[in-house]
Amino acid sequence: MTAKVYDERPCELGEGPLWHPERQQLFWFDILGQRLLTREDGTAREWRFEEIVSAAGWTGRDTLLIASETKLFEFNLVTGGSDTVVRLESDASATRSNDGRADPHGGFWIGTMGKSAGPGAGAIYRYYRGDLRRLFSPITIPNSICFAPDGSRAYFADTTQRRILTQPLDPQGWPRGDPRIFVDLRAEGLNPDGSVTDAQGNLWNAQWGAGRIAGYSPNGDFREAFDFPARHTSCPALGGRGLATLFCTTAREHLSPEILEAEPQNGQTFACETGLEGWPEPRVIL
Repeated sequence: MTAKVYDERPCELGEGPLWHPERQQLFWFDILGQRLLTREDGTAREWRFEEIVSAAGWTGRDTLLIASETKLFEFNLVTGGSDTVVRLESDASATRSNDGRADPHGGFWIGTMGKSAGPGAGAIYRYYRGDLRRLFSPITIPNSICFAPDGSRAYFADTTQRRILTQPLDPQGWPRGDPRIFVDLRAEGLNPDGSVTDAQGNLWNAQWGAGRIAGYSPNGDFREAFDFPARHTSCPALGGRGLATLFCTTAREHLSPEILEAEPQNGQTFACETGLEGWPEPRVIL
């Protein structure tokens, strides 16, 4: 399978791709550029914000729940207006939001981290029907947040630990018991970044620095990997016709000027026709 450029705009830190099931449209972020990006009817669009934005879930056809460095807010794609839903570490100027995703129960999970990736400066939270709770801490770089399609378990990682964990969930989507190791990438020296699951419950993980998205069965067994022409693959999404297109954001962060000149595709957003079968991203219930 050959990955093609979906959008040429380079992101310093592309992240958080979301396929909106009602709009049939991909949204993603440039975290360090403080931008939300999309393509609509073939035309590139973007919105700029006054602080870092990193991840989103959809709340309606024209609205997203967006995570920023100080809050979760509902953003109107038509008017550009926004309303704060809940504050998120708004008193901690040294942290920002990072990876996040809606769960099948209507909740939204979001990780925070130090702006300089300080050890243990972050945490993972869940917003659910007006209630924001901290679930896991301390965490350095929260990533790989995604869910089994039936809502029975969550996945997450601290990229610095090079392990993806799985967490059983109760009927309302709250953690039940302790997380366990799902995939251990330490021996391979791989760095787990963002992840998404397909309709069969396989997990597809973007691996920072490896230029690929790797798939693992619900038991944690390696299946296959798709290569992308950028070094820092950061997060996948399944969308497009039949939810079979594997989208991937990438980053230019930490790459030298010489590498960026020789490999200008770093930071662009890609699409690969894989034959996978995705499942619709759940709606966040406010």
